[in-house]
Amino acid sequence: MAVTAKMVKELREKTGAGMMDCKKALTETDGDMDKAVDFLREKGIAKAAKKADRIAAEGSTYIEVDGNTAAIFEVNAETDFVAKNDQFKNLLAELGKHLVKQKPATVEEALQQKLHGEGDTLEAYITDAIAKIGEKISLRRFTVAEKTDNDAFGAYLHMGGRIGVLTVLEGTTDESVAKDVAMHVAAVNPKYLSREDVPKEEVDSEREVLKQQSLNEGKPEHIVEKMVEGRLGKFFQGICLLEQEFVKDPDQTVKKYVESNNATVKNFVRYEVGEGMEKREENFADEVMGQVKK
Repeated sequence: MAVTAKMVKELREKTGAGMMDCKKALTETDGDMDKAVDFLREKGIAKAAKKADRIAAEGSTYIEVDGNTAAIFEVNAETDFVAKNDQFKNLLAELGKHLVKQKPATVEEALQQKLHGEGDTLEAYITDAIAKIGEKISLRRFTVAEKTDNDAFGAYLHMGGRIGVLTVLEGTTDESVAKDVAMHVAAVNPKYLSREDVPKEEVDSEREVLKQQSLNEGKPEHIVEKMVEGRLGKFFQGICLLEQEFVKDPDQTVKKYVESNNATVKNFVRYEVGEGMEKREENFADEVMGQVKK
């Protein structure tokens, strides 16, 4: 397939590699973005970790805790200005109360439920808020978490709700410990809890990239396998929460920090506003012409 300037730009943003290197990688991989990233990494050109998808959508994350139930969710809007609006903040609070009480399984189910179990549906409530606020607003995703009386929730909102993290720690009721872990998750953005949670195909793919990388560096084949396993350890440290250096004390891992408080991390959820969503690209000239033709 033809390699476009847009594709080259996207690959540069993901890898930090030069324009010509990106163009060559895309050409060699027939335009497959993920394979192009691996191609650059094998050549030692790209950074080890892919950059996160561009964050473009606006809105806010929010966390509601009610006893042993908590909900973390993301609500999208058209501009960042609306997130500072009191009406929007009230909307978040009402949605939070609804989610922890009604515990829907999906967004679709939540929208059809009656708000707090009575009156209009959640969908009608949001539609009414849209009319008042003047922007398109949507409930994008949520997670409802449960704990026991012997556990702790860690709730943390960063940058006014741009990033939201909810952790569940077992074996402790100390919310400050759970919040410390939530703050770490917000800052470092691990993908998985432990290496056991990483899909086999992802590990196999990384192992193959590291093997080719080592061979391309001219390392003898008989030591490549040992090198690969060593580098895989670094790979797990980069994506697995329990193996990461704890941000508040890099001399110990998150696992060690939690264990020192007689606790274990059951799970975590991290939402960042707009992650994985493509920004609507505006062409200013086309926009002006569109206005002229009206």
